Amino acid sequence: MSGGLVPRLENLVQLRGACQQLRALSYRNACGARWRPLQGSARSLGPVLLHPQLWPRHTVIGVALSQHRHLATKEETKRKKKKFPLIRGEVEIRQKMTIEELARAMGKDIDHIYEALLYTDIDLNSLEPDSILYEDHIKMIVQKSGMKYKSAKLKEEKERKNTDACPCPCRPPADPAVLTPRPPVVTILGHVDHGKTTLLDSLRKTQVASMEAGGITQHIGAFLVHMPSGEKITFLDTPGHAAFSAMRARGTNVTDIVILVVAAEDGVMQQTIESIQHAKNAGVPLILAINKCDKPEADPERVKKELLAHDVVCEEFGGDVQAVNISALKGENLMVLAEATVALAEMLELKADATGLVEGTVIESRKDRGKGPLTTAIIQRGTLRKGCVLVAGKTWAKVRFMFDENGKAVDAALPGIPVEIMGWKDVPSAGDEILEVESEQRAQEVIDWRTYVEQQEKLKKDMEVIEAKQKEHRMEYKQRQQKLAHLTWRQRKAVLYKASKHLAFQRPTERREVDENTLSVIVKGDVDGSVEAILNILDSYDCEDECKLDIVHFGMGDISENDLSLAEAFNGVIYGFSVKANESIKKLADKKGIKIKLHNIIYKLIDDLKEELNSRLLPTVVETTIGEASVLDTFSVTVGKNKVPVAGCRVQKGLLDRKLKFKLIRGGEVIWKGSLSSLKHHKDDAQVIKAGMDCGLSLDKNLEFSIGDGIICYEEKEVQQTTSWDPGF
Repeated sequence: MSGGLVPRLENLVQLRGACQQLRALSYRNACGARWRPLQGSARSLGPVLLHPQLWPRHTVIGVALSQHRHLATKEETKRKKKKFPLIRGEVEIRQKMTIEELARAMGKDIDHIYEALLYTDIDLNSLEPDSILYEDHIKMIVQKSGMKYKSAKLKEEKERKNTDACPCPCRPPADPAVLTPRPPVVTILGHVDHGKTTLLDSLRKTQVASMEAGGITQHIGAFLVHMPSGEKITFLDTPGHAAFSAMRARGTNVTDIVILVVAAEDGVMQQTIESIQHAKNAGVPLILAINKCDKPEADPERVKKELLAHDVVCEEFGGDVQAVNISALKGENLMVLAEATVALAEMLELKADATGLVEGTVIESRKDRGKGPLTTAIIQRGTLRKGCVLVAGKTWAKVRFMFDENGKAVDAALPGIPVEIMGWKDVPSAGDEILEVESEQRAQEVIDWRTYVEQQEKLKKDMEVIEAKQKEHRMEYKQRQQKLAHLTWRQRKAVLYKASKHLAFQRPTERREVDENTLSVIVKGDVDGSVEAILNILDSYDCEDECKLDIVHFGMGDISENDLSLAEAFNGVIYGFSVKANESIKKLADKKGIKIKLHNIIYKLIDDLKEELNSRLLPTVVETTIGEASVLDTFSVTVGKNKVPVAGCRVQKGLLDRKLKFKLIRGGEVIWKGSLSSLKHHKDDAQVIKAGMDCGLSLDKNLEFSIGDGIICYEEKEVQQTTSWDPGF
């Protein structure tokens, strides 16, 4: 018994000594008193500190507890201090701060900022933690929080030096002594299916038209043709379809001569007129090629007269436009057309400087799986060689290889020669100006500057939109304040708080309402010009009230897994133009239920898109009249304890079918729609009453009839709506 008590007593003594040390430690931190050791009892426990009796008991407990809390939550306190710094003096504010930055500067939670904004003209539905607040609202929030503010010292941003590449106007004009003749750049324009590509095939002795999808050109083709006389002509074959207006405009901007192809049996068409306008805007001379003159219904004279209305006057009418009657399919008079082109080029005295830095224009661009980004370009100055460093738009290239229109590698490209360039870091846009720079470092400086300029322009536009939105909100705020002007400030505050307090407890993501009636599309094309043409068509979409059209992503190249991920995230449809989707991509799309629609003809792609829009529209209910009857007499019958009005009718047209729906017409207005509770012929129940027969009927609603009322029997059918969007072709 005594053997078990000794260890227990020792434990109690050790516990008492530990408690004394903790209490002494608290007193030492609190009052810094002098300490002396205390000798232990029977078993030595080490030196124990004896606390002096200096402070009241409640003070000691408070100090000890505070010390205990500090030790227990030290890391948490550090995190809190880091997230929300303690406020000392005034809050430093800037002219523009995000909600998150302001909350951090004030040492408050983001919800505190939202609550303070309830009494402003700002729309809380549009706010995110990274939304920008401006100075007047920032000051108001700080003041309402009972704090003072001071403006932070702004670092003055130095004006950035323009490091863009220098195009033609900056370079000195070429010395006439170094100018050498160059091939003319001739663009073939005209309406779709008037024989432009067939004409070029006959000149080159190739079969490009037969390889085009649908037999129509859908890209710009740049070709160098060697004439039998030894001259060289660079031809640009442009699409004639309405969707490719931007391509035709781009072709005329880099050309010297335009050959306007008009079919002799069709005459002047819509794209013919547009092509004439492009040539006039570019100030380029015209040569008229009247094609398909071998057909029996051909009428070249009618074509020439129709062109007079568009200021295209042929030489036989006293103008300066050469007209040549040809048959591109049979090769008739093609040499006459070529000689007319060469003669006009000699009159223009086309020369260029083949020395110095290269300048050119991107005609078309695309992505190739093996070669990477490629561009078809026309060189306008200098000589392009391997190793040249080029910039175009917001990308650059160190030329690795160059190819002609037949895919054969070439070592150099002189002015006026079309060439395909390999070595771009990214795909430039068609129509971008190509400039040679001294080094890769210089190219990066140019790209950085252009990116900076684009960002500044975007920021300026965003500011204009924000200011317009703020002005709109201020007007709404003033109108609300005017409605509450008769109330006291406490009453106004209570009304505003009750009206919008539920918004303060919602997350920004919860405030968004997702509109299911939206078609999200991803557009992929083989070349930049095709994507541009499709986007231009989609820009004309003006039926947002029917179904919203959202372009999630667009680009060049075959369908990829990234496209599938985007389509899955946005519940979208992938449209591919002249691109492919391999089997693994198709299987993955089927597994995820994603639609991939591939087309080679642009108007079929747009038709498919319209069908998809139609499928997103809610069906409309159409009423089809089955029969009509007129009320000749009224009476009532007793059913149980109720009197039911009954109409004696005669069927005028069609038939009355009890299973269908009915409506009651009085004075030309519909006063009831529903079903019949009974339909009788004489005293027998009837299912159908045909024209010319009499009947008695009662409604499923207790309505009184009047003699002369009309009874219409009708059937409701759901009919699929069609979009009213007209893309223009």
